[in-house]
Amino acid sequence: MKLRSSSALIVLLLTLIYLTYSLSVQIWDRHYLSLRESIQALDQTEADLSTVTAFEWDRVYFFEPYTPVETIYETVGYEWRSISATVSEGMNQVVFMDENEVTCYVYGYPENNGFGLSSDQEVLTKADDLTFQLKYWQGIPLLERKTDDIP
Repeated sequence: MKLRSSSALIVLLLTLIYLTYSLSVQIWDRHYLSLRESIQALDQTEADLSTVTAFEWDRVYFFEPYTPVETIYETVGYEWRSISATVSEGMNQVVFMDENEVTCYVYGYPENNGFGLSSDQEVLTKADDLTFQLKYWQGIPLLERKTDDIP
């Protein structure tokens, strides 16, 4: 009887720990991990951004380096977490939105993230041409979209 009670308590404790962890990982963090995995698995020279993202989004913002945090929050429409401005060229600051909610957030150097994502347009929607070129820098996959690359 004592063994059963101990086992039930352990199962309950592990379930609570799992639920606490699951709820503490924000949706944008889970989608970031999914995006990273998808980009790292690409094996073609081009990719459509809508097929690389396994989450819903209706627009994505690409912020230039040194964009003030206040500008990002104003563009997005609210403060969804404590973010930092990029402090150097080559850093990514990308925000995916779906129905005015942040669904994915990419911040930092590609070498730290394990991938890079950039566009020469500040905002893209699903109605835009979402063809990105896959390039590699020091073995790190970089998805880049340049308007002059689009026929």
